[in-house]
Amino acid sequence: MDERIFTIGIDVGSSYIKTVLIDYSDKIRVLDKQIDKIRKRNPALVAEDSIDYLLEKNKLRYDDIAYIASTGEGEMVTKKTGHFYSMTTHARGATFLFPQANYVVDMGALYVKAIKIDNIGRVLDYKMTGQCASGSGQFIENISRYLGLAISEVGEISLKSKDPETPSGICAVLAETDVINMVSRGVSTPDIVKGIHISVANRVIKLLTTLKANGTIVLTGGMAANIGMVETVKELAQKANIDPQKIVAHADSIYAGALGAAIWGGFRYNKLKVKGVALA
Repeated sequence: MDERIFTIGIDVGSSYIKTVLIDYSDKIRVLDKQIDKIRKRNPALVAEDSIDYLLEKNKLRYDDIAYIASTGEGEMVTKKTGHFYSMTTHARGATFLFPQANYVVDMGALYVKAIKIDNIGRVLDYKMTGQCASGSGQFIENISRYLGLAISEVGEISLKSKDPETPSGICAVLAETDVINMVSRGVSTPDIVKGIHISVANRVIKLLTTLKANGTIVLTGGMAANIGMVETVKELAQKANIDPQKIVAHADSIYAGALGAAIWGGFRYNKLKVKGVALA
């Protein structure tokens, strides 16, 4: 019987930790996945608990795992075999979800990155927003909290907008001040939320236009689970002569980084095994 190769990928973000267990033995198969909100806890401990949970649930031990690969802020993960940069993991994860992918947009809590990739998920070029720009998942989460909304609600609510109003501030602090003024002027919640989506989506389209994106574009990260954001990106793409039908998101897009880390971990394990290098 051939050796079964299990790997784990763990993507540590600023708000959530995503963990994926895969079977890398023959055809890559996702066996299980887990997402944990960090809240005010120690991310390293949350990561360790997430790995322990998947192992126990699947009746596996640490010794059964060929490679534990971290990404994002995952350098803090103590029980890891190696670490991979987030662009490479999101690129590989997106290619697993959509083999036809040509571009990836990692829509994270702090940054948005548009990445051009080849047919096996290697990074060819990229563009990204600045950290202080009001074009991130954290910005949307902050505004949602101010409006009294759960982050899971904002996508559906934005679809009800009739006359969206976008914040004018490039800086997140100024943009949040704009939103406060909108509330005082009686602008409806759906119109405010839609305006925020437009503000973020405009930055996504600008990055894609800079890369001259003309193929399949995969949205990953937390905002890819937001139906309102996905629809807004498609709307603005059409205006920018980017085919909106080429913009796709998967139910597991939020796990793309962890998934890519697990896959690259399996690849590295096999490479080192061929060279006779033992993984401690």
